[in-house]
Amino acid sequence: MSKNIDWGNLGFSYMPTDYRYVSRYKDGKWDEGGLEKDATITLSECACVFQYSQSCFEGLKAYYTKDGHIVCFRPDLNGERMENSAERLEMPPFPKERFVEAVRQVVAANKEYVPPYGSGATLYIRPFMIGTNSVIGVKPADEFEFRIFVTPVGPYFKGGAKPISIKVSDFDRAAPHGTGDIKAGLNYAMSLHAIQVAHREGFSENMYLDPQTRTKVEETGGANFMFITKDGTFVTPKSGSILPSITRRSLMYVAEHYLGMKVEHREVYFDEVKDFAECGLCGTAAVISPVGHIYDHGSDIYFPSGMDTMGPWTQKLYDTLTGIQMGRIEAPEGWVVTIE
Repeated sequence: MSKNIDWGNLGFSYMPTDYRYVSRYKDGKWDEGGLEKDATITLSECACVFQYSQSCFEGLKAYYTKDGHIVCFRPDLNGERMENSAERLEMPPFPKERFVEAVRQVVAANKEYVPPYGSGATLYIRPFMIGTNSVIGVKPADEFEFRIFVTPVGPYFKGGAKPISIKVSDFDRAAPHGTGDIKAGLNYAMSLHAIQVAHREGFSENMYLDPQTRTKVEETGGANFMFITKDGTFVTPKSGSILPSITRRSLMYVAEHYLGMKVEHREVYFDEVKDFAECGLCGTAAVISPVGHIYDHGSDIYFPSGMDTMGPWTQKLYDTLTGIQMGRIEAPEGWVVTIE
């Protein structure tokens, strides 16, 4: 039985749930881990996560399918990406097999918070890892906590499928040493000022260009870009500093194998953007959010798909991917993991 929550009016914000998963690393190994009810964390003021921001995180979702099962979408890839993040940040990787099992446990324990099928809401899953022991010299921690909490959420962007306006950012999307292959607190914290500036100016997000030449499209603060050409080709930017989005990689497969589209994963120059027919942002939180307008320092790009609805190819991609996730369309093997 679900909790008595107004599922249709949820925002994308934190709501405490009953259980979280916690595992602690000490003396060179992870403990067995398990579910806990306490949502608080008590740490020294000198904990490494505070002093040197040694942390990383992931994001994925759980939801009910049409036939009444609770499922997650490709959690093994989130576990794999978190292993990569940990290694890059000198943190002990939490094995992806244990990651998937931990996701199963925490979602099953909080199943009353999984929104009903068709409500438009989902259960957001936030795994994260932090350095917990006191560190004052510049060095990695040697004690860590891996935790997962869950919270029911509504759409990431207000307006749902209505196209948004974004701006070409005046700022660079700073990532440690130019790498975009990790999900770390520092990466995202460096984009907070830019997104607040964009919001104050009336835009939903930023378009970041490459910091060296400012001629190539990178990503936004929390999503990858996708474009559709006038002849129906699916195009996504390629760069060593772009986060390898699981949603974007899944859409590339869907575009080619389900919709028969030509797919290009390549460098995308900003000069090309005006010639695309459709544009969108893709990621776990947003799935796909269509972009209708890009503002570039006094000039405007409006896509032919318009500002009222998703473009036709974007809609097909959205419908197919969410159909796979929700069990309405048969999924490739291993993509959908049943919790119960």
